[in-house]
Amino acid sequence: MHQIGILLFPDVEELDAIGPWEVLSFWTRNYPDDGWRVFCVSADGGPVTCAKGLTVQAHYSMADMPALEVLLHPGGRGTRPQITDADHLDWIRQQRRIVPLMTSVCTGSLVFAAAGLLRDRPATTHWASTGRLKELDPTVDVRDAERFVDDGDVITSAGISAGIDMALHLVSRLSSPERARQVRRGIQYNPQPPV
Repeated sequence: MHQIGILLFPDVEELDAIGPWEVLSFWTRNYPDDGWRVFCVSADGGPVTCAKGLTVQAHYSMADMPALEVLLHPGGRGTRPQITDADHLDWIRQQRRIVPLMTSVCTGSLVFAAAGLLRDRPATTHWASTGRLKELDPTVDVRDAERFVDDGDVITSAGISAGIDMALHLVSRLSSPERARQVRRGIQYNPQPPV
């Protein structure tokens, strides 16, 4: 069984984590023969209060989570302290050494940049944070018009709802485009904004 972990932390942006969770959990529960499982991780394995007040219970702590094939790092206000948190950045670097595919949503890419994961790579983030991304690592090729940027072993996505698109891309990449279409239809994701 291949494992996908979604990181939770105080003040994580709800949709950054829950949007990809919806996509990935629909996929893994409805198509178990694909061999993937998704779960949430927090520092201590306990509940996390998100940016807008939603409380979410993690399945594992960082210390007891199973070995990952994919780590998804969401964004939100909670990433602001993480970009200067030496322990968190060390943990991200450690994951980079052992996790084949690192992904981020929104300002999660700022944490990746602060940890040195985006050096000389293309990447994206929330539109309002592209300048900050460039400040953290001037070598990053910031793709501010992209919904997500797949650079092989690192995928970054733009702000908030873009994580849904990135997660569907993950399903396509890890399974097949047809499976991603089935998941998209299953969650009835067909954006047609009213404004």
